Amino acid sequence: MPQERPPATGAEMSLSEVEAVARAAHAGQTDKAGRPYTEHLSAVAEGVRARGGGDELVAAAWLHDALEDGVLSDEWLETAALPQHTKDVVRAMTKRPDEDQEAYADRILAVPGTRLVKASDLAHNADPGRLAVLDEHTARRLKQKYAAMRKRLGLAPGD
Repeated sequence: MPQERPPATGAEMSLSEVEAVARAAHAGQTDKAGRPYTEHLSAVAEGVRARGGGDELVAAAWLHDALEDGVLSDEWLETAALPQHTKDVVRAMTKRPDEDQEAYADRILAVPGTRLVKASDLAHNADPGRLAVLDEHTARRLKQKYAAMRKRLGLAPGD
């Protein structure tokens, strides 16, 4: 796990520094298909950039699961040398325990830019190639879950 406090440099972290922190924090984690979890983070970051997101949203994409997965703390995020907007998007992307999907979607929609990061996250999660390696029941359940969230967020299936 990375250090609990980011280095105090006085300058904002570069995207390469954010990526390095995310990769270190999620090191050893795998996704449902057994792939390194950092592949998902990279795909979401690339998807954000491809959808027109700037550096603040790409940084949020790298960190979008860090709080939810417990690999970085909210205290780490609070003290990190990141733009406030990036921090707000990361927090909005963090699903809370026992939070219903409607409340989660409302928070995503309330923070500018978060919908774009979530669209990239959903697109990668729902990639047919990723779902094809899962058992049929899990793949079906996840496809329904992702489609429902896309609908809540007003996203078309290809968004």
